[in-house]
Amino acid sequence: MQRVLNAAARVVSGTRKFDHDLTQLLHADLHWLDVPERIKYKLCMMMRRCQDGTATQYLAVHWSPVSETASRQHLRSADGHQLTVPPHRRTTYGGRAFAVAGPSMWNLLTKRLRDPSSSSAVLGHLLKTFLFSKY
Repeated sequence: MQRVLNAAARVVSGTRKFDHDLTQLLHADLHWLDVPERIKYKLCMMMRRCQDGTATQYLAVHWSPVSETASRQHLRSADGHQLTVPPHRRTTYGGRAFAVAGPSMWNLLTKRLRDPSSSSAVLGHLLKTFLFSKY
């Protein structure tokens, strides 16, 4: 996937295959995220749609706030708008399931990004800025 993204960046910018500074072109000029960060972005935006009720029903059932779990209502994570991560047994595939990966990625965000009062557009902008700050 990253190779396809790099090739698309070369086509859009008109650079040749062996020109240097492709990462500079991707990040600074085109403002594109690398593939792992794109996956994180899409996963967090899908979790936001699940919380807003705009996601499809089969995905929307895979999240629950920590504040709604009876044994966790008085934890600090309940005030931070975190989600309950279900236990999984398989180490290879269990963590990749949407029910596990979505809440896990959501809980890694800052409290400002998890704020439910902000709109999806604002979250998208802040999330992209947050992921770009790692470069």
